[in-house]
Amino acid sequence: MNSKFHKIFQNKLEPTVFYRIFLCLALSLSTFSSFAQLARSNYDLVWQDEFDGDYLDMNKWSLRAPGARRDAYNTLDAITVQKGFLAIRSFVRNDSVFTGMISTKNKFENCYGYYEMRCLLPQATGHWASFWLQTPDMGKYIGDVAKAGAEVDIFEFLPNKSRQIHHTLHFDGYEKDHKVRHKLVKNRKFNSQEWHTFGLLWTENGYSFFVDDKLNFTVNEGISKRDQFIILSLEVGKWAGELEKDKLPDYFIIDYVRVYKRKAS
Repeated sequence: MNSKFHKIFQNKLEPTVFYRIFLCLALSLSTFSSFAQLARSNYDLVWQDEFDGDYLDMNKWSLRAPGARRDAYNTLDAITVQKGFLAIRSFVRNDSVFTGMISTKNKFENCYGYYEMRCLLPQATGHWASFWLQTPDMGKYIGDVAKAGAEVDIFEFLPNKSRQIHHTLHFDGYEKDHKVRHKLVKNRKFNSQEWHTFGLLWTENGYSFFVDDKLNFTVNEGISKRDQFIILSLEVGKWAGELEKDKLPDYFIIDYVRVYKRKAS
């Protein structure tokens, strides 16, 4: 097999999953980028994955943290690309729980720009979907986040708290110097039957977090000024509540991931 691609033969999506995808598409009022047209006019699309075809493009993505992580095992068997969508699923096999996490580390790393994805959110309690940026030097240079980088959680969604989205910035490592800036977005409808867009505008002056064309959170500290990579994940752990195994498999379904850079002046 061409090493450029990884194909999942065992894990085709069930027809009911496609019914959900296309029903939600039909009901969606917003099918395009949530990045404001005025701002986008000053930006160029520099990287994207539209997940066309039936393959995960291994020139763009790698499995991150394979094996045991939190309360599940990360495996490529949890990753499916089919009919223009990426699905990360949590499932049970031989009494063990499996899920997936992929990243662009060493394949696409970038500093500044607008990052966006469009997705359907998972449904079962006990796991959470995330779209985030990470640095290979997290915590390496305490007090110099510009050099070390930061963990930027563009969004995290927990189905057990279906009206909440978390936007979070972590910097200066994860130990005693750890710093967090966080916004909990409440009282909005985040269910599994609607497409949502999640975006981050990262500049030399700060971070702006967007949901469905609405600015929710701005942070003007802890600013990374180095290249970072993208992570897409569906993690299983106690933070999300007790896992509803009887509702698995469950899916985090992604239509696209896109990155824009400001045009040279």
